[in-house]
Amino acid sequence: MPADFVEIAQRLVEIGRRFDARGWVLGTSGNFSAVVSREPLRLAITPSGMPKGELTPESILEIDAGCTVIESGAGSPGRSDRAPRASRRPSAEARLHVEIVGVRGAGAVLHTHSMWSTVLSDRFAAAGGLTIEGYEMLKGLEGVSTHEHREWIPVFDNDQDMARLAVRIRETLLEHPAAHAFLLRRHGMYTWGETLPQAVRHVEIVEFLLEAVGRIEGDTWPS
Repeated sequence: MPADFVEIAQRLVEIGRRFDARGWVLGTSGNFSAVVSREPLRLAITPSGMPKGELTPESILEIDAGCTVIESGAGSPGRSDRAPRASRRPSAEARLHVEIVGVRGAGAVLHTHSMWSTVLSDRFAAAGGLTIEGYEMLKGLEGVSTHEHREWIPVFDNDQDMARLAVRIRETLLEHPAAHAFLLRRHGMYTWGETLPQAVRHVEIVEFLLEAVGRIEGDTWPS
């Protein structure tokens, strides 16, 4: 098992515990990935059906660009023997991780299922997304230097056809190259970063901003 995979796996485990404690990945929701290599593309990714607060380094999977689990080769021996057989598959949404890495050149992709991302994804679905501006916390997003920044967060209808959803996401991210995140309706939030720490920071910033908007806007919503 190469040192880079071991380190990445441990960091994903720590992120799982941290986000679980914040209520952002309750149950078995959410999924996280990080690039192990780009040529060929290999991602370390969390398994399907496992609570993120209970991840172990041995449960983290390695997949290729086709979302196939690498069962042999560098880094694989020993992992499959210890990880539960039922968890030896990535989420169907692994396809979205691969797409985001390709479009954004991301080094990590993190997906949360917080209450506020779920509520606001439904609230702003008809508008195709929401704009957030005027908050100091916007400066925590990579490349943003002023609270006057206008951050557009697209909202996509949830879709069980991952290939079709991936195409829509790709087209929208190309259309909005400054976007740092997107929402899936009644589902949750995706964000990314050049590195894992940057992606974690984006989760924290976007989740804060969504809660701020939700609490303020919620006072004006019809009961």
